Amino acid sequence: MTVTKNETTILKNFINGQWVESSGTETLEVPNPATGEVLARVPISTKEDVDRAVQAAKKAFETWKNTPVPKRARIMFTFHHLLNEHHEELAKLIVQENGKAYKEAYGEIQRGIECVEFAAGAPTLMMGESLSGIAEGIDSEMFRYPLGVVAGITPFNFPMMVPLWMFPLAIACGNTFVLKPSERTPILANKLAELFTQAGAPEGVLNIVHGAHDVVNALIDHEDIKAISFVGSQPVAKYVYERAAAQGKRVQALSGAKNHHIVMPDADVETAVQHVISSAFGSAGQRCMACSAVVIVGENEQFVKLLKQKADEIVIGNGMDPEVFLTPVIRQSHREKVLGYIQKGIEEGAILIRDGRKEMEEMREGNFLGPTIFDHVTPNMTIAKEEIFAPVLSLLRAKDLDEALEYIRKSRYGNGATIYTKDAKAVRKFREEADAGMLGINVGVPATMAFFPFSGWKDSFYGDLHVNGKDGVNFYTRKKMITSRFDF
Repeated sequence: MTVTKNETTILKNFINGQWVESSGTETLEVPNPATGEVLARVPISTKEDVDRAVQAAKKAFETWKNTPVPKRARIMFTFHHLLNEHHEELAKLIVQENGKAYKEAYGEIQRGIECVEFAAGAPTLMMGESLSGIAEGIDSEMFRYPLGVVAGITPFNFPMMVPLWMFPLAIACGNTFVLKPSERTPILANKLAELFTQAGAPEGVLNIVHGAHDVVNALIDHEDIKAISFVGSQPVAKYVYERAAAQGKRVQALSGAKNHHIVMPDADVETAVQHVISSAFGSAGQRCMACSAVVIVGENEQFVKLLKQKADEIVIGNGMDPEVFLTPVIRQSHREKVLGYIQKGIEEGAILIRDGRKEMEEMREGNFLGPTIFDHVTPNMTIAKEEIFAPVLSLLRAKDLDEALEYIRKSRYGNGATIYTKDAKAVRKFREEADAGMLGINVGVPATMAFFPFSGWKDSFYGDLHVNGKDGVNFYTRKKMITSRFDF
């Protein structure tokens, strides 16, 4: 399914096991962010398309909910095999429509596959609990059951991993699923549906409806959808949560971030720089676990000097080039927004020690922006507070660990934070007091594996149960309690 040059195919929705045209008349281009080449066009589907998909999922649920759990798991095992078999093709698709480097795309495929591995453990994950003798002659048991039709709304930055956070586990738990992938990266989602069908998934168990805000609203408002899983920007996450929760739906809505990395005076400078570079500029900074703010504790000009040096050495270009590390941002419109943040940082008094705009001027094709670093940023500056979602890094200064932790506490976001140190006392203090849900100790991207929850805090998450791990199982199931007496 590698997209070829000059292809202008209009993508189709996947409903009830069939590829069907959208009833909408509007389409959007899907350009390669590195070249501007149009890969395909994505339809802006309608409320009627959503209803068709939901009805297909609702019908499929009547049979799927009674499918033995081991049989569901076997489909996941086959799907896992197919994903591994198509690993290279999937990575190339991600590079084409998202723009990220091939090595990073390949890693994203692996993280998605790990989610399917977790879902394949459904027979264990779906187990209930029991206790005999809760009272004289009385026993009690708990069984898990699926919710029904559930929906997922996914972002552009991880077009494979995030959908695989959602539909494999939801479906393994006995639900049926409607996926709305980002209209910026829709091609990979269709490939996943193709492979999932090959794995043996029955018609209607997984459905895909392409589109924009009208599709999002239709999914939120549909009376037959029991739960919504969302990953995206903070304003939209809050909107999805409030609108869906008001209708009694379960919601998990993952949103923005402003992740702080604390560099302590005893940190290994080379290691810290290596991890900060990878975290801040990998995926062009377009990930919710990216390092976007470094807090330097004490005087550490060696760190700043080496950071700038390594940023200058970064290879920028098309992600298909194996030497390239920094790739384009997703759209020109996003780059224009980022340029506004850079100008704002200058106006508010931050010192621009590495200006990525020069690479933008040199590279005429694509949505490129070089690594951009501001020094002496203060917590009240716009670039220190808002998520920029780009290769833009802010360096803040703190006199001690307490002040650095205060910066994290004052942030509205709470996805992740990292500390670089050899001091066990500092590590323990950081672990106990850092106000974020995923912490790293000398680790650049402390994102969790599929068997643990992706545990964002504050405005980085809306809901009660996170994606992945036991939280994911609890989100996609409901519990039924049975109390029995047979001593009569």
